[in-house]
Amino acid sequence: MTKRVLLGMLTPSSNTALEPITTAMVSGLPEVSAHFSRFKVTEIALSDSALAQFNDSEIMRAAELLAHAKVDVIGWNGTSSGWLGFDADIRLCERIAAATGIHATTSMLALNEILAEKGVTKLGYVTPYLDDVQARIVDNYRKLGIACHGDRHLGLRDNFSFSEVPLPQLADMTLEVAKEKPDAIAIICTNLRATTLVAGLERETGIPIYDTIATVVWKCLKLAGVDTGRITGWGSLFEQV
Repeated sequence: MTKRVLLGMLTPSSNTALEPITTAMVSGLPEVSAHFSRFKVTEIALSDSALAQFNDSEIMRAAELLAHAKVDVIGWNGTSSGWLGFDADIRLCERIAAATGIHATTSMLALNEILAEKGVTKLGYVTPYLDDVQARIVDNYRKLGIACHGDRHLGLRDNFSFSEVPLPQLADMTLEVAKEKPDAIAIICTNLRATTLVAGLERETGIPIYDTIATVVWKCLKLAGVDTGRITGWGSLFEQV
């Protein structure tokens, strides 16, 4: 009998996109299943109350519940380190591993890994975020030596609303960013449904597109020893060894 591979996913409470998309993404891998633990996230902003949602203690409680299911890896399906600073995710993964003995990763650390592997220095952005949140993300990538080449964001703060952005609008935003010829495009938010569009948009633009629902799945599978090339139809990311 093939050993089961259990992916543990930390999920913002108001997110309705990542669970069905993640499940669909791994549906062709019969030994792999995804399991979710939620904690409160309802708005994305730079206010004290919004930032407090990402207090590690709340995330740790959710991670410890996933550990009860003996998952092989834990992934934080969130992009908060984009505006908090990437060190926040590094610390979180270290805390999860220390508390549970389970390897951990995040959407943003996985994105940064693939950008480094591909030598991306010009990045385009598609997000739903407010102007000041978006500016923080762009600045944090600038500090990594990655310049902004194309930016479309929606100015939204209610996390639930992100999942209601129509797919044609997300496609149009991505195509607009592609006109500025970035090395790659990052769709940053795990409550946008753009993941389903990536493969088609890559064919249309010729530009790699990295969606943050997909990046954490990619890295979790790698950590669990699963060949990511077995996932087809979800973009070029899964072809990376």
